Amino acid sequence: MNPKIRQLLSQITALEDELRTALREQETHLFYQLKGKRVEFEGTIRATHRKLRMSIFRWITRDRPQNLLTGPFIYGLGIPLVFLDLSVTLYQAVCFPIYRIAKVKRGDYIANDRRQLEYLNWFERFHCTYCGYANGLIAYTAEISARTEQYFCPIKHARRVFGTHSRYERFLGYGEADDYHAKLEEFRLALEKEAADAGGDGGHHATGP
Repeated sequence: MNPKIRQLLSQITALEDELRTALREQETHLFYQLKGKRVEFEGTIRATHRKLRMSIFRWITRDRPQNLLTGPFIYGLGIPLVFLDLSVTLYQAVCFPIYRIAKVKRGDYIANDRRQLEYLNWFERFHCTYCGYANGLIAYTAEISARTEQYFCPIKHARRVFGTHSRYERFLGYGEADDYHAKLEEFRLALEKEAADAGGDGGHHATGP
């Protein structure tokens, strides 16, 4: 990889981490504090949230009817999502230690804290929990897949593709055949180093030669 591109990618990663940290500090300073997995609001904010909660009857009568009609299609996806969750978790539990790849921490991607928001009624909390699980699971699965791709085939596609993972830009160019297997080994060694740095148990930063 061009040294200039490598430097820019490293700077982008560092700035993204800094931005996430700054946004998190601002949010927690203004609204809430995290105590373990528990989210705590100030007393006045909690009281305001309770007053804003809409009753379930009012919520059902005011909700868009198409939302209720499509419910079976949305929640029918719960079964394949759970199956995906079990499958990828089992896969990385069995294979990643063999490949010497750090396991992806599921809790870094799947959060269940929206149910603590008191301005949401029971149905709204259920919806938020479901959406958080589904999107968190996709991100969790994507990171497991990304580490697998780095191990087996760290090559970019010939055409532009959308929604690429954070490791993709560090992959080899399409058709970059010189010393391919030596470079592939470098990518695998980078994964091993990532696992060692994370204690073999997590870490989510993109790494590469």
